[in-house]
Formats: sequence, structure tokens, C-alpha cells
Amino acid sequence: MSQSILPLELDGLTFEAGGKKLIKEVSHRFEANRKTIVLGPNGAGKSLLLRLCHGLIEPSAGQVKWATASGREAAHHQAMVFQRPVMLRRTAAANVEYALSLRGHSGRDRARLTERALERTGLAHLSDTPARVMSFGEQQRLALARAWALAPQVLFLDEPTASLDPAATHAVEEIIEAIDSAGTRIIMTTHNLGQARRLADDIIFMHRGRIKETGSTETFFSAPKNDLARAFINGELLWKKQKEISL
Repeated sequence: MSQSILPLELDGLTFEAGGKKLIKEVSHRFEANRKTIVLGPNGAGKSLLLRLCHGLIEPSAGQVKWATASGREAAHHQAMVFQRPVMLRRTAAANVEYALSLRGHSGRDRARLTERALERTGLAHLSDTPARVMSFGEQQRLALARAWALAPQVLFLDEPTASLDPAATHAVEEIIEAIDSAGTRIIMTTHNLGQARRLADDIIFMHRGRIKETGSTETFFSAPKNDLARAFINGELLWKKQKEISL
């Protein structure tokens, strides 16, 4: 069994594009055995933060530090699912098998792990279906199956239910819970407060590229300390609240 790459530590993480700082001196430590949800309004930097953690983009300053591995080595023990998953022009099963082939699994292992992943996500009956003709909810479950088949230590999820109806959202949330129960560390973004209450062990609240508050889910929702976090929970317009705080 591979040594754990956790905890993940962010040290002064900054990302700049077009002359603007989009992520601003973020420092945080992600411990094992938790489900963390990153909350915040659109443009808060949630998706950028996950991409930086996953190594898809390089920070302008600061560091992403894994406990026992370099960024390149850590990449083999993590996966990411996006809001709009990219499906290959192949069957559902072939999408999963291709991801496994990139990790060096043998043909026999690929078939076994693919079958298991599709069964776990309720897609076994669609194994021979072209992925791109599946419904959006089915595609999102397939993206989760593809990631889960890799047995990642850490799974980043970027708004995985943002475009789904309630039934499809429920199905995806059940899979996320199952992945967590199987031992994978979940770090996920959403703007859905109800979903955060249901899934998270702890919350990170971001606004304009900065972490404004962190804490357990219960504490965050019952007694937020930050004025912007409190306004977000209450459904207020944060640009207006920010102006009030500045005056």
C-alpha cells in the first residue's frame, strides 16, 4: 500500500493572470479523513484553488506541499472531476479502461477494475453505451467511476452537481459518500449551501481569492465569525456587503 501523500499544505499560494491576483496568499492544511467543501460566490477562486492543488496550473508564488511526495509523484495518487466532464469518443467502459491504461494497469486488471467501478456507480448496464450519448447526469457518474477506478488517495471535485436536477444530484452525492467511505480524501467546491451541510465535515469559505473563514460544518453554519460568510449563508449580495464593510 502506498504511503499517504497527506496532509496537503498550501503555503502563501498566489495565482496571477492578466495583471490581477486571483488567488491571494492562501495558506491552509488539509488533513486526512475529512470531507472538505470550499464555499463561496462565483469568482471567489474556488475552482482555481482546486486546479492549483491538483497541479493543473502553476502558482505565481507560494507552494503546494504534499507530505511524502513531490507534485509529480503526488499526481499518481489523486484525481479530479470537473463541472463539465470530458468524455472520450468511446464507450462508458472504454473511458474507464483508458484512464487505467495511463496508470499502467494490465488488460486483465483494467477489465476487472472497470467492471467494478461501473457497478459501484450504477452504470454497469451502460458499459457498452457511447459515453457522449449518455445523459449529463450519467456522464458525471461516469467521470466519478473513471476517477474512483484509479483508487486515488485524494479526489478533487469541482462543482460536480452544478448542472444536475435533484434526482441526479442525489445519485452523485451518494457516490461521493461511497468514495469517501472507501478511504479517499474528498476536497470539493460548491455554491450549494444545502449540499455543503449534507456532505462536508469542514468548510472553507472564500471571497475574492482569499480564505475568509474555515471550520467545522456545524460551527460555520451555526456561528460564522466572518461578516461576509454570514452574509453568504443568509443569501445576501456579497458585493453590497463588501462595500458596507469598507465604509
